[in-house]
Formats: sequence, C-alpha cells, structure tokens
Amino acid sequence: MNRNERIARAITLSGKSKSEIASLCKVAPSAVTQWISGESKTLKAESVFALAKATGFRAEWLTFGTGPERAIEAGPNNSQGELIGLASVWDAETPLDDDEVELPYYAEVEFSAGNGMTEVVEVADRKLRFSKDTLRAAGVQPDCAAVARVKGRSMERLILDGAAIGFDTSFTNIVDGEIYAFNQDGMLRVKYLYSMPSNSVRVRSENADEYPDEILSAEQFQEISMLGRVYWWSTVRRSPRR
Repeated sequence: MNRNERIARAITLSGKSKSEIASLCKVAPSAVTQWISGESKTLKAESVFALAKATGFRAEWLTFGTGPERAIEAGPNNSQGELIGLASVWDAETPLDDDEVELPYYAEVEFSAGNGMTEVVEVADRKLRFSKDTLRAAGVQPDCAAVARVKGRSMERLILDGAAIGFDTSFTNIVDGEIYAFNQDGMLRVKYLYSMPSNSVRVRSENADEYPDEILSAEQFQEISMLGRVYWWSTVRRSPRR
C-alpha cells in the first residue's frame, strides 16, 4: 500500500468527508484530493500531523507505512520491561531479536541534593529495544537514535502525556514545523520549532490553546541543549483515576 492509498484509507475509515478533513488540516479541499490521488509528491510535516490528528491514524504509518495504523494503548510502567508501540524496555539480560537494536533512554533526573531541580541525562541502566525497520524507514542511523518519555499535555492531542518518543541526535538544525526534543533548564521539552529573525526561535505546542507560543531570543536559545528531531512516538492512554 503506497502513501496515497494509506491516506485514502485513513480518511475513509475516519468517517469524515474530504471537506471536513481539509478544514481540520487547514488546507484547500483540492489539496486533500491531491493527497489521495498521489498527485502531490511531497507532504509537509505539519500536514501529516494534522491529518493524523483528524483521522486518528498514526503519522508514522501515514508517512512510511510502518507499525500499526492506529495508536497503541499501553499500561503503567513495569520495572523490568514494557511494550511501547514498536519498542520495549527490558533489563540487560533480555536478548535482542534479529530486527532490534538497543537505544539509550533519556529522562529527567532529580539532583541528589533533593531541592527539586532536575537535569536531562541518559539513564545508564535502561535501554530501549527498537525496531531496525522503523529506523530505516525514518532514515535514522541506529547510533544516532535515542528515546525518552514525554511529560505534560502541551503536545496533546498529537503526543499524549506519558508517551515514548524517538529522536535523531544527528538532526539538531531547525527545519520549520518539525518537532524537536531539547533540554531547557533541566526539563525535557518536546515542541515544534521555527526559525525567526535575529536568530530567535519560535517554540510552539500542539495544544496551543493552553500553551501559547514562546519566542526565545538568540541568547536564550544558546542556553538550550538540543537533543534531536523527533521521528517517532507512541500514544499512551493511561487509566483515569477513580
């Protein structure tokens, strides 16, 4: 199934008309027709993400045809291992399958002083087993891939609180509208980034109603540690509190 066929399937199964999809994706209806027919050879990242949100299908599947069509539900964390979409975290004794690689796992770690301050670091005793096929489809080299877990609601509905993300550590230059993971003052942040005049940077959330745009000056942006472009994520739906 090629990309336009996947898009057509997603729109059909969403139950929405092409006009509704066009409105949700903020494009002309003719653009949606071109997506379905295959006449449009390129599809902007923002359009893919908007289409994924509008149809309920995963952006990775729409773009590359990899992994499940729709988001996978996952349960609470397990101290030994957990299934996260196309990846799983296990202890060091678990052997790798032929189509898997181990990726470093990053998280916010509180300083030992106990003052509540955190730093984003690689957790030495945790690795994530990831599909080589997914890395190949995304054009990411295994030695440049890493994973982390998102906290907060700023990227909902695209990337939910608790979701795992994969990022390419070799891709840190800003391409407008792409999603990046970065370390800002010890916090792991995942946002759309846009280059602005005077080397400033616009930081945009998917949930823009609750999290307005931020503008970082060139000096402020220099203080940020870029982790890399986000190429994969899994949607995690946790059980609501009773």
